[in-house]
Amino acid sequence: MPPMNGPGRKRPLPRHAWLYALPEAELPPRVDCGGQVFEHVRTFKHDFFAATGLYRGPDGLAVLKLGRRQDFATVPLDWLGRWLTRREVRLYTLLQDVPGVPRLIGTVGREAGFLHAYVPGRPLGREDRVSDRFFDELMEMLDTIWRRDMAYVDLNKRQNILLGDDGRPYLIDFQISLHLPARGWRRLAPVRWLLRRFQQADRYHTLKHKRRLRPDLLTLDERRCVERLSVWIRLHRWLTRPLTNLRRHTLKRLKRSETTEVAGSSAK
Repeated sequence: MPPMNGPGRKRPLPRHAWLYALPEAELPPRVDCGGQVFEHVRTFKHDFFAATGLYRGPDGLAVLKLGRRQDFATVPLDWLGRWLTRREVRLYTLLQDVPGVPRLIGTVGREAGFLHAYVPGRPLGREDRVSDRFFDELMEMLDTIWRRDMAYVDLNKRQNILLGDDGRPYLIDFQISLHLPARGWRRLAPVRWLLRRFQQADRYHTLKHKRRLRPDLLTLDERRCVERLSVWIRLHRWLTRPLTNLRRHTLKRLKRSETTEVAGSSAK
C-alpha cells in the first residue's frame, strides 16, 4: 500500500489523532488489490477502529475498509486492526453465497484492510418507505446466517442495513458478528445458549425497524416479540446507555477543540 501522504502535506494532523484508526487521519489516495489499482473517491466513515471509503477500480466502484494502524498511548494497535480484518474477511467469505451480502474482492496492505463490491443504495433511514417484501427478505437472509451458527449482533444500528436502489436489503459491516460452529468447546451448552441469545437480539432489532417503517406488516407474534423486552435487552440497555451517552459527550467536546476536520469522523 502506498503512503497516504507525501512530503507536500496540505493539511495538518488532527489534534486528537488517537481518536482515528489511521495515523495520517485520511484514507490513501489509491490501493492495490490483486494487481488492480483502486482510486479513492470519498470517505464514508473514520473512527477509532477503522476507516471506510468509496474507491473506483477497473471494474467499477468498491468499498475499502482499513483496520486500525494508529498507536494508542504509545501502545501499538496495528495487530488489532489486522486481527479484526482477518476475522471480518473470514465471515464475508463464509457468506458469499447469501443474497444481500456484498461480494468480497480481496485484502490489501498485508491484511490491513479489504475491499468489497459497492452496493448502489443508501443506509436505511428513519423515514424510508420500503417494499412489502423488504423485511421478509432481510429475515430470510438472517435465517441463513443463523443456520450457519452465526449472529450478526449489530442490527441495533439501522445504518448497517442498506436499502439498495433495487429496493432489496443488504447487510454490511460484520466486524463484531459471531461465528460459533458447534465444534470443540463451542459445543458446550453455555456457548450455544449465548449464540441463541444474540440471534434472538438480531430478530428483535429487525422487528424494531419493521415496526417503525412498516408497522402495517407486523404479524401478531412479531408485535408481541418487539413489544416484550427480554431481560437481556433491558440489561444491555441499562449497561450500555450511560456509556454511550458518556462517549458521545466526550467525542463532542474533543471535536469542538479539533484543529482540523477529519473526513468521515461525524458518521454514525
